[in-house]
Amino acid sequence: MKLKVGIGYDVHKLQEGLPFCIGGIVIESNVGTLGHSDGDVLIHAIIDCLLGASNLRDIGFQYPDTNKEYKGIDSKILLKDTVAKIKEKGYKIENIDTVICLQSPKIGKYIPLMQETLAKILEIETEDITIKATTTEKLGFVGREEGVASHSVCLISKV
Repeated sequence: MKLKVGIGYDVHKLQEGLPFCIGGIVIESNVGTLGHSDGDVLIHAIIDCLLGASNLRDIGFQYPDTNKEYKGIDSKILLKDTVAKIKEKGYKIENIDTVICLQSPKIGKYIPLMQETLAKILEIETEDITIKATTTEKLGFVGREEGVASHSVCLISKV
């Protein structure tokens, strides 16, 4: 069996008056993510790691922000399409490990719902997607509450 690893990273600016889409759900917050799509930083990092592991380049190549078709799109749609692309190449997702870097709001209570939501789209068990959250101890753009970042690592196998 051939195994491949991929990494993903994404950042979005936080802005008042926008919905905060993360992990396929909308959370309660006075700020939201600014982006060409819905700005779901976690899904974007996952997409990038899956595309990278399967040698399909990256999210900007597959879903460019210059394409009006993707303006305001629900990132779950992009994730579902990414899963189809890697399946076409004969890959299966073994597991995904992620971390969200966010000073505020606290998102721990939303993690189980994010796992359930994403596992369905990814066609994996909830125990095969890990979502962790951390602050940056008030350092950098995350610490100043100007933005949110996410890292993701995946393991895929050739079916």
